[in-house]
Amino acid sequence: MYMHKWKYYKDHDSASRAAAEFICNRIREAINKTGSCHVILPGGSTPVRCLEYISQQNMDWSRVHWYVSDERCYPKSNANRNDVMLDRHLWSLISETNIHTIQAEHGAEEAAEKYRHEIDKISGFDISFLGMGEDGHTASLFPDNNALQDLRSVVPVYESPKPPYERVTMGIETLKNSRHRVVLTGGVDKRDVLSRIQEGEKLPVNTLGDINWYVYDV
Repeated sequence: MYMHKWKYYKDHDSASRAAAEFICNRIREAINKTGSCHVILPGGSTPVRCLEYISQQNMDWSRVHWYVSDERCYPKSNANRNDVMLDRHLWSLISETNIHTIQAEHGAEEAAEKYRHEIDKISGFDISFLGMGEDGHTASLFPDNNALQDLRSVVPVYESPKPPYERVTMGIETLKNSRHRVVLTGGVDKRDVLSRIQEGEKLPVNTLGDINWYVYDV
């Protein structure tokens, strides 16, 4: 049985601030212990405020390596890509960056292979900061999708239930092996799936191991 730690907040801003504080403390711990920190970051709109709070912290950013949890197979610089959002709300706001993006413009298979070669060079991730969809998906690991059965570190995604239908995502084993997992989520549209998770239903986000949940406005 996984040990989930649930923390509830009255609004998105409070949860974002608390999640940012937790993530930054884990970054400092990793740097103090090993000299560097490897962090997986989510896409979407939910993490924006949290990312901005992270950018305001006093940190030796040169020791932090950032990775994208998943990417949509759109052309480079497309406004709907996760790396565009991450650059706008975090990377462009800090002094130094070590950024590892997914070249999804080359298609799911080729981009997954290239990213796999890159991340397989490190021993593991210190933090996986993730989001969650209304169906319980996280990164681009959707319920009943073949990508869930692919045990490689980075996997191509086909037939995504929401556009674009081709994506690239960190594999489920990669997320499981992260030292810390953080999920920031909330709002009326997430009430049902959160209840299902708390009742023990197995969904992609709920099969990753221990999670630190930051939940708002439920």
